Formats: sequence, C-alpha cells, structure tokens
Amino acid sequence: MTEVLPSRLQNFPISWFAVVMGMTGFTIAWHHAENLLGIAVKPSPVLLGLTITLFVVLLLLYLAKALRYPGQVKAEFAHPVKLNFFPTISIGLILLSIALLPYSRGVSFMVWTLGAALHLGFTLYVLSAWLHQTHFEVAHINPAWFIPIVGNILVPIAGVQHASPEISWFFFSIGLVFWLVLLTIIFYRMFFHQPLPAKLLPTLFILIAPPAAGFISWFQLVGEVNAFGRVLYYVAIFLTLMLLTQAPRFFKLEFFLSWWAYSFPMAAMTLATFLMYEQLELLFFKWLGMALLGLLTALVAVLIGKTARAVQRRAVCIED
Repeated sequence: MTEVLPSRLQNFPISWFAVVMGMTGFTIAWHHAENLLGIAVKPSPVLLGLTITLFVVLLLLYLAKALRYPGQVKAEFAHPVKLNFFPTISIGLILLSIALLPYSRGVSFMVWTLGAALHLGFTLYVLSAWLHQTHFEVAHINPAWFIPIVGNILVPIAGVQHASPEISWFFFSIGLVFWLVLLTIIFYRMFFHQPLPAKLLPTLFILIAPPAAGFISWFQLVGEVNAFGRVLYYVAIFLTLMLLTQAPRFFKLEFFLSWWAYSFPMAAMTLATFLMYEQLELLFFKWLGMALLGLLTALVAVLIGKTARAVQRRAVCIED
C-alpha cells in the first residue's frame, strides 16, 4: 500500500482541474435558470459548496505532488498537451468568482483578482513557450490549446462588476483575437493531418466555449444583444449542432478525464441561450435553454459516475 499511494500522487494529472471548470459552469447555469425560470428547487448553492470543496482538495493534492515530485510537474509544463491544462486552475478561480458574485461581492472580487492575475501570468508563460519551443509540431495542437489564451475571454463576465471596464476589454481583446488565430490552426490540423487520438477527441467540444462564453462577455461589456453578439452566439450554436450530430462517435470512446471537456462548453452554451431568452423574450430560446440544461445535467451526472468508477478501479492517476 505504501508504494501505491505515492505512485498515484506522482501521476496525478493537471487535467483534473477541468472537472472544476465543468462543475462551476454547471453551478452557474443552474443558478441562472433558477432565477430566470422561477424554479422552486434550488440546487445551485449546494453545487457551489461542493465545487469549492473539490477545487480546494484538487489544489492541495497537486501542491503535494509539486512538493514531492517536482520533476513530474516540470515534465507536465514541458508537455505540448498537458501544458495547456495548467491555466484551468486560474480559469477555475475566474468561474468561481462568477458563481460567488450573487452571494458575496467582496469574496468574488478577491477570487476574480487572483484568477485574472494568475491567468495573465499563465497566458504570458504559455505564449512564450509556444514562441520559443523546439519540439512542438502541428500534430500536437488540439482544442485544449484554447485554454491558456482564449480563456482570457471569460474575465469580463464578473470583471465588469469589479474593476474598470478597460481591464475587461483588455482581457476580452486577447481572448477574441487569439481565438481566431488558434481556430484557423486547429481546423488546418484537423483537415490536413491525422485525426485526433481517441483520448483527445472530447476536446473538440472546447470549440464551443470561446464563441458561447465570448457572447456572454460581449453582452457584459456592451449591455445589449447586438449584431456581433448574434454572430458569436450563432457560431456557438452551429458548432454545438455539428458536434451533437457526431454523438455516436463520442459514445464509443473509452472514458478518460478528457471527457470533462464536454461539460464546460455545454454549460457556456446553456448560459448563452438563457441570456438570449432573457434579452429577446423569444420562447424558442427558453425551450432550447431548458433542453440544454437537461442535457447538461444528464451529462454531468454521467461524468461524475464514470469518474467515480474510474477512481475506484484505479484507472486514473496512472502513468500515460
């Protein structure tokens, strides 16, 4: 037993923090639905408590890994795929600041400040690593590469409540421009190179997140659903439809932690749709939002069940 536990800690992957992103997005989606639709049962406070607890536990475990196995953490920083999951820590903080805003503006501000500053640091580090690397190839790129740079697009959602709008415009501009740059490279890789390995196929759902979350951020910045906001929303809808039509392909995949890449993009799409209903008052968006929320709830339930079984079988935290 003494040999098993260190081994699992040694192989504790940074991608665990994608679970926090999914659970926080799920929490925010339910909170918004409760208020918008007048739902009597309110699971969002419980979900928020569970998500905060999960984040703290994962952070303590990864800090323990960093102290005991610094070489493993250094190897993840140098890995062309795993590197991009380190900013899920800062994105988790940014999303938690959004979820905490209705309960405590002060706590939300502190978490947002830490998350935004940390994410800017990750952005600069990862971009520098990309610019000066000597071993990355086109085959290494996948939608997870959106996380470090395009994640900046999330900052204005709570940022407009906490600081000068110019700060939010700064982060939004970074995320928007690099979304277009990376989107072009990723589609080039998908069209003209080998398909993604099965373990990374779920990351295709990350394609939905930038336009869906970008639409929410854009609304926070300009205060209306205008032409550009509609472009972002409908691009997100198209990408969602494109990926949902390929559901049988995803159902056949073996479970990996990368399955959690399904969750946050679907949560962002759900929130974007509820925002469209709230602003335009078209029943189509209300029913679509409810359908997406139902799908998201079922998806998260499946993910939690499969993750719990994988942990029980020791199928995660193992050497790649």
